[in-house]
Amino acid sequence: MNGQERETGPEISALITCYFEEKTIDEFHAKLSAALEASGRSYEIILVNDGSTDRTFDKLRAIFDRDPHVTCIIDMFKNAGQPAAVTAAICEAHGAVMLSMDSDLQLDPADLPILLAEYDKGYDVVSGYRKDRKDSLLRQWPSVLANIIMRKASGTKFRDFGCTFKLYNGKLIRAFSFGPLNVFNPVTAIAASARCKEVPVAHAPRKHGKSGWTFKKLWNYQMDQMVIMTEKPFQYLGIGALALAALFMLRVIGGWFTPFQVLREVTPGLLLNALMIAFLVLLGCLCMIGEFTIRSFRASRNVPKYIVRERIRRDPPTS
Repeated sequence: MNGQERETGPEISALITCYFEEKTIDEFHAKLSAALEASGRSYEIILVNDGSTDRTFDKLRAIFDRDPHVTCIIDMFKNAGQPAAVTAAICEAHGAVMLSMDSDLQLDPADLPILLAEYDKGYDVVSGYRKDRKDSLLRQWPSVLANIIMRKASGTKFRDFGCTFKLYNGKLIRAFSFGPLNVFNPVTAIAASARCKEVPVAHAPRKHGKSGWTFKKLWNYQMDQMVIMTEKPFQYLGIGALALAALFMLRVIGGWFTPFQVLREVTPGLLLNALMIAFLVLLGCLCMIGEFTIRSFRASRNVPKYIVRERIRRDPPTS
């Protein structure tokens, strides 16, 4: 695998998040194990129960007991969201390559060879994209806007950031020292690498339960991305303001020397519209500054984004 293996530990660490997956986790584990075995590479599987209150963690215990490749299972105190659950798994991973994936059976582990083939070409991040997505329009339309924001934040042309089926170079992920106070963000990881690739993967309708991504969680996540790219909007706004100021000065100076004038008569209606536009722009800027300030304050309090309730692990297999 391009000489990127660690001297100790497996080649692949599979980081699997679970949220109310008691009906799917056994089938998913069987499919994932088959795909990893077929790859011919050493591997470990880390399973995280993200605050599910059904029998998901009991199922994870049973899988841990019968499969020595499952090196760690984690139970969170409460649902902390997928990025936090992935972070908990990253902290336990020993692999040279990190594979992230949901366990709801909407993504098929059988597509793993497609991602590995591209990774072996020298890419540091290989992501699947759901070419024929089976979610409802209520799920898909918000993703369109979300992907636009994340493309801007990452500086890439990725089309489907929401697809969790991804391979990452372990060195890239470990460089960020992710943990309870610094939760994993795939956009940040993707933005840090110039060698990224997307490949199409299969997508199936959800068999059981519902997604853990609520509108509130999606909104908060996108605000994180907006904060990441905060400097760019303000740069564009500053350039636009300077350009408009220059045009205004040219209008004033031109009126002194030529009979030609732009907006010779400034009506009350025009003035009111200009003031309203300026007010809304100012309000938008204040909201962005307020969001950045609040998030900075929360970060300064050092409150963990997640807390592990129970962790059971064994030594990982070596390559």
